[in-house]
Amino acid sequence: MNDAAPILNSPITLTSNSILKLKSILSSDPEAHGKSLRIALESGGCSGSQYVFSFDTQKETDQVITSEGVSVLIDNETAEKLKGSVIDYVQDFASEGFSINNPNVKHSCGCGNSVEI
Repeated sequence: MNDAAPILNSPITLTSNSILKLKSILSSDPEAHGKSLRIALESGGCSGSQYVFSFDTQKETDQVITSEGVSVLIDNETAEKLKGSVIDYVQDFASEGFSINNPNVKHSCGCGNSVEI
């Protein structure tokens, strides 16, 4: 994971890799234009919950985390479960995507896409 600076009063921290990738997507993907990255936890997967990433517009009940010109949307319930998490964007020979290092996870499945918090 690369450098990550906490955002004041934020439940999460964004790494510079995640910020760069978000800026790239927002500038090149017409469907993401004018939207923010939404991070949510939904029921499912073998450990009980799974992370869901999408581009969305802000809802009245969202927490908005802004860093270096990009915004992340998190509903209040998810924000509590992500408190202290670091959001990164990783690329290696096997995969590419956003990842969450969440200190609140009690158990995760082998694939890393499903967690118990």
